[in-house]
Amino acid sequence: MSGKSFSRRNFLTAAAATTAVLSVDGAQAAYRKEGDKLIKVKPRTVSPNQKLNCAAIGAGGKGSSDIGACENENVVALCDPDWDRAAKSFERFSNARRFKDYRVMLEEIPEIDAVTVSTPDHTHAPAAYMAMKMGKHVYVQKPLTHTVAEARLLRDTARENGVATQMGNQGHAGDGVRNLYEMIWSGAIGQVKEVHIWTSRPVWPQGISEPLEPQVIPTTMDWNLWTGSAPMRSYNEGYAPFRWRGWLDYGAGALGDMACHIMDPAYFTLQLGEASSFTVEVLRDEGTNNQTFPNSTVVKYSFPARGVLGPVDVYWYDGEFMPERPEGIAEDVKLGDGANGSFFVGEKGVLSTGEYGGNSRIVLGENMAEYQAPDPWLRRIEGGIHEDWLRACKGGLPACSNFEYSGPFTEMVNFGNLAVKFGEKLEWDNTKGEVMNVPNPAEIVSKEYRKGWELPI
Repeated sequence: MSGKSFSRRNFLTAAAATTAVLSVDGAQAAYRKEGDKLIKVKPRTVSPNQKLNCAAIGAGGKGSSDIGACENENVVALCDPDWDRAAKSFERFSNARRFKDYRVMLEEIPEIDAVTVSTPDHTHAPAAYMAMKMGKHVYVQKPLTHTVAEARLLRDTARENGVATQMGNQGHAGDGVRNLYEMIWSGAIGQVKEVHIWTSRPVWPQGISEPLEPQVIPTTMDWNLWTGSAPMRSYNEGYAPFRWRGWLDYGAGALGDMACHIMDPAYFTLQLGEASSFTVEVLRDEGTNNQTFPNSTVVKYSFPARGVLGPVDVYWYDGEFMPERPEGIAEDVKLGDGANGSFFVGEKGVLSTGEYGGNSRIVLGENMAEYQAPDPWLRRIEGGIHEDWLRACKGGLPACSNFEYSGPFTEMVNFGNLAVKFGEKLEWDNTKGEVMNVPNPAEIVSKEYRKGWELPI
């Protein structure tokens, strides 16, 4: 196989360094501020039989199910700048204290052990950073962050403060992505040369070139707090509560929303995080402007060899753009899940998988008819993505999508959005965390934060 072979032994060798990193324990102290003093704190030790004191930052929408997954713990506080949107969570956890400002909540209830962050993307990093600096375990919805620089900041902050972390890309806790990994590493289609990944998103408006007209702010919403670190603009229902994903100030578009799901099988299986560097370029786009993400894009990531894994090109398609069907695959053969999915082009065939890495199957190649899956060797995750995090909070194994994994993954995803925004081919130094071919590498990966919401980037 081009002088390199896949095997369980090679997998174990290649994964040794990753396993060591993922096993970082929670021995380091965090700090909280009392007046002008920094007080050293550590996450409270909680046994598997005890209950965590949990709180939600973002209690409506997806936040409702995220904090709902903590219903067997002590849910002590709920925070949302829109109390109408959070009404179901307020009713479900009627004894929990209610807040609109997460900063106030974290300061007033020091006994909080763990926090779910289920807000628009631009608030993920400020909220998670503050919570971790105060010694709180955090579960953050995908994408982990709004910018490239924030992803590395959250990973480093989790390391420094010894907290249990998890990003909410639920497919990574499933068996499907691990089945796919074992298929690829058992040589099902040989060395993978290309991966094509697509989504039908966005299902919200994009390609809008001008700000929206001002509207009356709902009486239940604190628009200033919802805006948070983003530049202030007049309220419009086209921004909140749902359509924020398409706006550059608040969301990360279709790539940020869905790649942390659909790209995860390729990132995990092909160990893309091990690349010393990679490039990203936009091949096609429609509706590019300086207010929102385009209506449709095709983005190409190119990775060099990684150990026994050869160079690979990873293509992302969203909106109206779709990959061409590989030659030899009949039109009635379903690829991915239809609207979302990916296929891997290898030396010996083509393998397709679903949005979360499920239903992986060879759709073209010499092994298709007689292929038998190998005996499993990767550890499977008991329960779901939330249960995995809660166990980690109570001293169990690091969660499967903790920030050591999901930080670099989100960094890679968001780097694709940088190429979309700037319209140039960009090269990323994965070790230094710098853009290699621009004169202002630190500035390009971050953004300006509104006063009072700054991060140390």
